[in-house]
Amino acid sequence: MKLIVTIPAYNEEKSIGGVIRDIPRRIKDVDLVQVFVVDDGSSDNTIGEAKRAGADRIIPLKNNRGLAYAFKKGMDTALDAGADVIVNIDADNQYDAGEIPALIEPILAGEADIVLGSRFKGWIENMPLQKRIGNRIATRITSFASGFPISDAQTGFRAFSRDAVLHLNILSEYTYVQETIIQAINKDMVIKDVPVHFRKRSGRSRLIPNILVYARRAGITILQTYLHHKPLGTFIAIGSLLISIGLVIGSRVIIHFVKTGLVTPYIPSTILSSIFLIIGFQIIVLGLMADLIAKNRRLLDEILYKLRKNA
Repeated sequence: MKLIVTIPAYNEEKSIGGVIRDIPRRIKDVDLVQVFVVDDGSSDNTIGEAKRAGADRIIPLKNNRGLAYAFKKGMDTALDAGADVIVNIDADNQYDAGEIPALIEPILAGEADIVLGSRFKGWIENMPLQKRIGNRIATRITSFASGFPISDAQTGFRAFSRDAVLHLNILSEYTYVQETIIQAINKDMVIKDVPVHFRKRSGRSRLIPNILVYARRAGITILQTYLHHKPLGTFIAIGSLLISIGLVIGSRVIIHFVKTGLVTPYIPSTILSSIFLIIGFQIIVLGLMADLIAKNRRLLDEILYKLRKNA
C-alpha cells in the first residue's frame, strides 16, 4: 500500500517545511509514504525549504496556475507514481499533518472513496468571522448542489482512493474543492468526513488572497459543475417558470378574446406573454439538448476512466 501526500504551494517558504516534517512516514497498513510538493510558480524559497524538509519530489510549475491546476497536477503525478491512496493538504500549516492516519482510515477499511477533514466537526483555533460565514454558505450550497450533506465542503485536507482520483476530471481553473464533491456524488462514490484540528494562520492566504473573488469564482464553479450533471431539471424549472409567467400575463388577453374576439386593448400584454412563452419553450429545448450532451459526457468519462486505469 503506497500513500502519496500532495501539497500545492505558492510562496509558502515559512510554513512548507513544518508541514512536511509533520507528515508521519510510518502508518499502519501503509508500506510507503511519499511527499510530493507542487510549487505553483513561487517567487520565494518554497522549493528550497521543501527539499530541506525532506520532500520526495518537487513538481515545479513555471507560472502561477492557480489552486485547481496545482491540485490536478499533484493528483496526476501521484497516480503516475503508483499511489494507492492520495492525501492533499494545504501548505500553510493550518492542518495537522499528524492526523493523516485518521483521515485515510475509512479508505483503508474500504468504507469510503473520499474522506474530508472537517474543521467544523473538529476544533478551530481561529477563523475570521467573514471566512467562517463564507465557508458555511459555500458548504450549504455545495450540499444542495450535490444532494449530499457535507459538513465542510471547503476543506483543503482530504484523502482519495486511487479509483476515486481516476474517476475525477477537474475542469475548473480556479478551485477544486466543490467540484470534486459534486462530481463524486454524481458518480456514486462514498464520501465520509472525520474531525480535524485547524490552526491559526500566520499571514494572508496566497493561494486564495481575496475572499470576494474566491466567492464569485467558486460560485461559478459550483453552478457549472451542477449544470454539467443536472442540466435537464435545471432548464425545465427555468423554462416552466417563464412559461407560467407568460400564461399568467396572457390569461386576461385570452379571457378578453373569448368574450369579444379582440385583443386590441391588450397588445402590449400579448407581446410580453408571447415573449415569455417562446423563451420558456426554447430553454426547455436547450435543457433536452444539454441532457443529451451530459449523457455523452458520462460515457466519455467512463472511457477516460478505463484508459487511465489501464495506462
